[in-house]
Amino acid sequence: MKTLDDCRVAIDSLDNEMLELLNKRMKVVQRVGEIKHNDGGAIYRPEREKDIIQRLVKLSLDNDGLLNQSAIEAIFLEIFAVSRNLELPERIAYLGPEGSFTHQAAESRFGAMSDYLSVGSIHSVFKTLEAKRAKFGVVPIENSRDGIVGETLDLLAKSSVKIVAELYMPIHMSFATKAVKLEDITKIYSKDKGFGQCREFLAEHGLVNIEQIPVESTAKAAILAAEDSHAAAICSHIAAKLYSIPTMFENIEDEHDSSTRFIILSDFKNGVSEHDKTSILVKLHDAGEPGSLVHFLQDFDNENINLSKIESRPSKDKSGFGYWFYIDFFGHIDDESIQRVLAKHGGEVTWLGSYVKGED
Repeated sequence: MKTLDDCRVAIDSLDNEMLELLNKRMKVVQRVGEIKHNDGGAIYRPEREKDIIQRLVKLSLDNDGLLNQSAIEAIFLEIFAVSRNLELPERIAYLGPEGSFTHQAAESRFGAMSDYLSVGSIHSVFKTLEAKRAKFGVVPIENSRDGIVGETLDLLAKSSVKIVAELYMPIHMSFATKAVKLEDITKIYSKDKGFGQCREFLAEHGLVNIEQIPVESTAKAAILAAEDSHAAAICSHIAAKLYSIPTMFENIEDEHDSSTRFIILSDFKNGVSEHDKTSILVKLHDAGEPGSLVHFLQDFDNENINLSKIESRPSKDKSGFGYWFYIDFFGHIDDESIQRVLAKHGGEVTWLGSYVKGED
């Protein structure tokens, strides 16, 4: 290939080949959907998707390919999402409004073609799933700076839906506006925490004295900024894109290592994989006895089960001061070693889900 035209001809030819292969893949996917529909199998299988991506990443590395893991994930997660919609279109409920970080997390796993339902609270996501008005739900469970989301844990403790997947997403703020110059901006909208997370940016660009208007969400900030050419929003990238506001600056947060862990909820049980993680809630019968928690945790150590998180939560029952312990550990609920531990603590453990460990 000597010229730009030669390169374009080659690219067009390769695009044609890729389209033909994708259509062949989708025909197989349709047959998979028919089989799953007949036997009741789950459409979303995170462990299968992870195995495919890991195989492709290794294949790319072994052949000196230019695509790294991030690029392969970006391409194939969208292919998986399109495939699932061909198998069986499913609705995904998420903590809204549209354009929120939870919406962004949902789209990163279920793609642009899925049927999304924005609801106003974490409680509403659970209720929507329990009423079978959606197949999947996406809610935040933990932030690297603000800690655990208590409402999510409290609802998991008493809900029939389970965690079927998790994902970690870096939280980046954008400065979006229809104004041509910074000097034209007379007001800035954002969630109250948004202003606090971007103090250095506001000071560096002489925006500290501009009117700052707190609203209920960064998505709402984008909606308001879209209606006023003299306004700006501190919001997510997806909100700026969704409401057609040009992004003037990206990644404006003071700390760039903030991330949120989101969980995907549904009504099925994942199969065992090599990369599993399990979440449970524990309420010990002898919680008032010295060393009761230590003895419980010792059973995990005896079986060489690695814990990744333990957090206490008020149980909110009528017996006075009591605590649940939220625990994450590596492995699947059906693993023999885990079954041996749980068999010793009947009635004390609530299983919240076993799922493929996300990349944090």
